[in-house]
Amino acid sequence: MKRYVMMVGVALASAFASQAAMADAGLDLAKAKNCMTCHTVATKVVGPAYKDVAAKYAGQKDAEAKLVTKVMKGGSGVWGAIPMPANNQVSEAEAKTLVKWVLSQK
Repeated sequence: MKRYVMMVGVALASAFASQAAMADAGLDLAKAKNCMTCHTVATKVVGPAYKDVAAKYAGQKDAEAKLVTKVMKGGSGVWGAIPMPANNQVSEAEAKTLVKWVLSQK
């Protein structure tokens, strides 16, 4: 039984460490790709706050794919009149990391 409890504890610690690493990677990438020029986690700047994006898309099965496309190609009309420009400097893998991080914001 002790071994089982220890294995569960290790698995949980690994999951928390993985989430923390994703959080750091997402924030670092958002800073490196200049996303934080127009967005912040908690408040609207030019674009919506990441917490608001996460809330809007919560529970939507296609949210990640939809937002990856939006990060890479840009978009308009969802959050107001100011369009989000395409981000040609962001690879698809980077966009996926960013979107997963954004969707994890509460």
